[in-house]
Amino acid sequence: MLSFILLHQIIFSHLTKRNNVSLVIDMSSKGKDIVDGSSSSSLISIGVSSGGGDDQQQQQQLPLSRYESQKRRDWNTFGQYLRNQRPPVTLSHCNSNHVLDFLRYLDQFGKTKVHLQGCLFFGQTEPPGPCTCPLRQAWGSLDALIGRLRAAYEENGGLPETNPFASGAIRVYLREIRDSQAKARGIPYKKKKKKRNVIKTNEGTSNLPM
Repeated sequence: MLSFILLHQIIFSHLTKRNNVSLVIDMSSKGKDIVDGSSSSSLISIGVSSGGGDDQQQQQQLPLSRYESQKRRDWNTFGQYLRNQRPPVTLSHCNSNHVLDFLRYLDQFGKTKVHLQGCLFFGQTEPPGPCTCPLRQAWGSLDALIGRLRAAYEENGGLPETNPFASGAIRVYLREIRDSQAKARGIPYKKKKKKRNVIKTNEGTSNLPM
C-alpha cells in the first residue's frame, strides 16, 4: 500500500512540475462532475445527498477503504494528466487514445524489469545477473488501475456506453502487455478457473416414500 502512495506522489510531482501547477483539491465542492468539463478545482464528486448539513458532514468524515482511497488518487492523477496536455483535455472529450497514452506515460515510473528479446535473460524467471532492459509497469498493476478508473468514471457522472476505460482497445492493449511480459519474464499467465458447484445425485436410490 505504501508503494502505491509513493508512486502517486512521484507522478503528481512530475505532472505539476511540468507546468508549475499547484494542485488544489477542494473537497467541499459538491455536484461538480469532471465529466462535463467543469473548471472546478475538485476532481472528485463525493456523491453526498443534498439533504441536511449534518448528514453531509457525517458522510464526508467517513473513513475511506483502501480501495476507495486508491481509486481517488488514481482519478486525481488521471485528471491532472489530462489538464497537462496541450491543449488540455476535458473528460467529456477523453477517449481510449488518451487512456492508452496515459498507460504508456506511467511506464517511466514502473519497477518491473521486462527483458527485451535480444537480452540474454529473456524468458528467464530468475536471471543470474543485472541487465540494461527497461523497467515497466507490471500488467497486473495496469489491469487493476483500469478497473478503478472505469468505476470512478461512472461514479463521477460518466455514462457506461461512453466510458473510455471500458473500450475494446484498452482490453487489447492490456492483453498484449500481459502476454509480452509473461514471455519476457518467463512467467506464464494462468487464468483462474471458476469453481463450479457440482450437485451430486445418488442414482438408483430415493428417500421418497413409495
